[in-house]
Amino acid sequence: MVDLESEVPPLPPRYRFRDLLLGDQGWQNDDRVQVEFYMNENTFKERLKLFFIKNQRSSLRIRLFNFSLKLLSCLLYIIRVLLENPSQGNEWSHIFWVNRSLPLWGLQVSVALISLFETILLGYLSYKGNIWEQILRIPFILEIINAVPFIISIFWPSLRNLFVPVFLNCWLAKHALENMINDLHRAIQRTQSAMFNQVLILISTLLCLIFTCICGIQHLERIGKKLNLFDSLYFCIVTFSTVGFGDVTPETWSSKLFVVAMICVALVVLPIQFEQLAYLWMERQKSGGNYSRHRAQTEKHVVLCVSSLKIDLLMDFLNEFYAHPRLQDYYVVILCPTEMDVQVRRVLQIPMWSQRVIYLQGSALKDQDLLRAKMDDAEACFILSSRCEVDRTSSDHQTILRAWAVKDFAPNCPLYVQILKPENKFHIKFADHVVCEEEFKYAMLALNCICPATSTLITLLVHTSRGQEGQQSPEQWQKMYGRCSGNEVYHIVLEESTFFAEYEGKSFTYASFHAHKKFGVCLIGIRREDNKNILLNPGPRYTMNSTDICFYINITKEENSAFKNQDQQRKNNVSKSFYHGPSRLPVHSIIASMGTVAIDLQDTSCRSASGPTLSLPTEGSKDLRRPSIAPVLEVADTSSIQTCDLLSDQSEDETTPDEEMSSNLEYAKGYPPYSPYIGSSPTFCHLLHEKVPFCCLRLDKSCQHNYYEDAKAYGFKNKLIIVAAETAGNGLYNFIVPLRAYYRPKKELNPIVLLLDNPPDMHFLDAICWFPMVYYMVGSIDNLDDLLRCGVTFAANMVVVDKESTMSAEEDYMADAKTIVNVQTLFRLFSSLSIITELTHPANMRFMQFRAKDCYSLALSKLEKKERERGSNLAFMFRLPFAAGRVFSISMLDTLLYQSFVKDYMISITRLLLGLDTTPGSGFLCSMKITEDDLWIRTYARLYQKLCSSTGDVPIGIYRTESQKLATSESQISISVEDWEDTKDSKEQGHHRSNHRNSTSSDQSDHPLLRRKSMQWARRLSRKGPKHSGKTAEKITQQRLNLYRRSERQELAELVKNRMKHLGLSTVGYDEMNDHQSTLSYILINPSPDTRLELNDVVYLIRPDPLAYLPNGEPSRKNSICNTTGQDAREETQL
Repeated sequence: MVDLESEVPPLPPRYRFRDLLLGDQGWQNDDRVQVEFYMNENTFKERLKLFFIKNQRSSLRIRLFNFSLKLLSCLLYIIRVLLENPSQGNEWSHIFWVNRSLPLWGLQVSVALISLFETILLGYLSYKGNIWEQILRIPFILEIINAVPFIISIFWPSLRNLFVPVFLNCWLAKHALENMINDLHRAIQRTQSAMFNQVLILISTLLCLIFTCICGIQHLERIGKKLNLFDSLYFCIVTFSTVGFGDVTPETWSSKLFVVAMICVALVVLPIQFEQLAYLWMERQKSGGNYSRHRAQTEKHVVLCVSSLKIDLLMDFLNEFYAHPRLQDYYVVILCPTEMDVQVRRVLQIPMWSQRVIYLQGSALKDQDLLRAKMDDAEACFILSSRCEVDRTSSDHQTILRAWAVKDFAPNCPLYVQILKPENKFHIKFADHVVCEEEFKYAMLALNCICPATSTLITLLVHTSRGQEGQQSPEQWQKMYGRCSGNEVYHIVLEESTFFAEYEGKSFTYASFHAHKKFGVCLIGIRREDNKNILLNPGPRYTMNSTDICFYINITKEENSAFKNQDQQRKNNVSKSFYHGPSRLPVHSIIASMGTVAIDLQDTSCRSASGPTLSLPTEGSKDLRRPSIAPVLEVADTSSIQTCDLLSDQSEDETTPDEEMSSNLEYAKGYPPYSPYIGSSPTFCHLLHEKVPFCCLRLDKSCQHNYYEDAKAYGFKNKLIIVAAETAGNGLYNFIVPLRAYYRPKKELNPIVLLLDNPPDMHFLDAICWFPMVYYMVGSIDNLDDLLRCGVTFAANMVVVDKESTMSAEEDYMADAKTIVNVQTLFRLFSSLSIITELTHPANMRFMQFRAKDCYSLALSKLEKKERERGSNLAFMFRLPFAAGRVFSISMLDTLLYQSFVKDYMISITRLLLGLDTTPGSGFLCSMKITEDDLWIRTYARLYQKLCSSTGDVPIGIYRTESQKLATSESQISISVEDWEDTKDSKEQGHHRSNHRNSTSSDQSDHPLLRRKSMQWARRLSRKGPKHSGKTAEKITQQRLNLYRRSERQELAELVKNRMKHLGLSTVGYDEMNDHQSTLSYILINPSPDTRLELNDVVYLIRPDPLAYLPNGEPSRKNSICNTTGQDAREETQL
């Protein structure tokens, strides 16, 4: 290899020092040559071309000057006509000679000279080698006709009064106007719509025709009627409008010929112009117009960017956006690259929307289209993803590019972005508000397994409603359910609030309880003035400050509420006024809660091995007085809360020392060491000390570590939670985390089985191998064998996730067809299984657990149609599967992003409720069940007081299950007529023993009339059989009768049992006859204080963060959690 340093000798030191001091000036003495570029532009012609043609602003000035000259020449012609005295006689000389004063002649000559010089100069500059192309142009010919006679009259004075058709300069003015508009658009870097240009051309053409006709008729009639300009204008308007009164008509043949020629020109030119205008109008209807800059500066508007606009998406956005009073004056500009479909066009033609919604066909990646939408002046930009795409990752990529384009074009415009997959979320961290669909979906489905109907609870909270749904229904549960669905989350500053101002300096639980008792509002969280984090139920140790922002649940916000003065009632009876408010407690509740509190306060000190129990008093106290509830303290007793209530774990206290030691060795508490995607919020969870080998995660395959091949062999103590999904996406990680959160007791952890159509990748397995009792299995819900192997017969919940490959279909709403049929099969085969289904379209909820002859479902369908006609945004809320939390569509959460425009805290609160975010000091959502031992509390207000005074929990609603009191339909009648009486008693007993479910009626069987006729036919056949057959005939007849007596449910049960035996699985535990009862379930959000508690009510609670009350002496957070278990609070608190 050649040494480069040896080839290039170094410079002498003297030269280097000189360069350092004086700089390198040696180039003056060397051979280098300075080269100048673009010398061709330094010629005289090129400089003129640059000024007159190429330069945008100077060219615009030249066009404007030329346009002004042409208008001036037309104006001078009108002045000449008005100043001329009409001469008598009919000589033809009056056509060729006119009276023109010397000053007017001088002005016209000057204009002609300038115009001709400019025309020749522009022709020279635009010359490209063909001289005839420049000469034969119509503008050049008109310029010669109007300018050359005036120039000749300078040298020949007798021609000064020669008639020159100067009025033809109007056509040159039209040509100059078109060029000027084009240069104007280039100069200001703005593309005006072609519609505007075409309208301008049409109007100018029509004006030129009329002006030419007026001047021509007036001049030619100088030898006839001698019409003035006004009469000529009248004649032209009457003629071109095809009215033709006939009072003014041309007399000379020349004028008549001129009128014929002008009409022919109009018949040729105007239709062409109108055709182009109509075509552009139709194209504009497809692509939309522009949102004018003036409107953008004087009015407020938001921009909605979508890939494809469907009618459901549009109506959800418009109904939710315009549900807020302060948004009524806003305009919505829709920017979509596709053409409007028929349904969207029909809706946007409704006057209510046509005045407020503007559709623009364009792309968010083009600055021109963003300028059309006036994105830089918009109040907000909503960017929504297309969830119906087969490739959801590609849809996210399009959303990310749109967000980047909008941020680049309008940096100050607030962005509200919807993303589908969580791994793409970090690309749009700059957006003001982001909703990740799969994050919310899986977290909500997970909470549905431990807190029933969480999806319905969140959906109702993020929808705007007045609570008027179902108020005209005869059903009491529909009235209560509809009224409570109007509750939403609002905020207000404490010192400005009538609800909470009096609780400054008091504890949070004290303020929450008394505000609910007095005003019926539910205080759920706060935010410090100097902190951006929202704290849900910070607990009794938190002291309310005047600058705190309070978040509460109520029918309407406080600013829209009126308060009645009750001072006079307080003077009459102080004790009664303590309970007055929007919702008054019954007298017996007041007496029960007030009568014995002062005498016998319930002991709130630490109780051994009992934890946060709300039990009845002892037997002796029952005989003396009613049970009482301790008052909620203004300032919490920190010692009792710290040492007892918030650090106890009843589930672990009940374990034996050996079990406790083994559980502590098996599980630990900490943050998951591996996250499958960037941007996931760290959550404190139950973890294993060592990760499980990947081979052990496979449920149905044995390995060297274990020999189990089905769920039954594992011997799980708790029932399974099965998730049926197509692929193991990163969003599925958010399903596991809430079910393994640190506040979940170890003994209540349910095994999780992922039933996947496709094998998961190594990254996903590496993320879930640290969680206890998490397995996967490759299979499908279409296959009964796969369902049986994964343990569906003893599963607590079956979650069916919508498959990405079926989210798009040629026919609308058919994307859910496969999912619905599969779930219906599951419902028929395993009637006792709790199935939670995700659908693409909310309208398909009516097909869940479908029964064609269920009268009650038909009645609910009619109710839904009536509510939709009344304009309800929640018409689907009365569908029993949705009310019970058994079906969910992620599109229902689109309103969460829309509401964030008015309530910027809604996404944060929803993430905290779902466990997607964990803020230190913020509580979490859980539930408790009302048992028979808890009915002594009687009302929701007393339960509120009991929870706030003991555990610090804040209740926010009730999940209630009721029996459906309806006549049994024909499809529910047993088929076996002879066995009916025998099985009647057993069915009634089973009816009382079974748990409440969320179905509407029991499984269908075949029509009883057909079964009865079949049995009668079998009996007749047995009677008509030959006598000599004897025992063989009787045996065949008995077999036939037994065959017909079997119900459809028994046939399905027999099918399942046969498959289990074929797979080598035990049939023990398969409850084939445990049909769903005729029950219905629904949610009451923030019910009134006097609401009576019922058996099996599930109460939603926001429980304080246990880690916020750990003693200061603990060595570390993780060690304290692992050793003391830090209040593994029970999801179902025993009262």
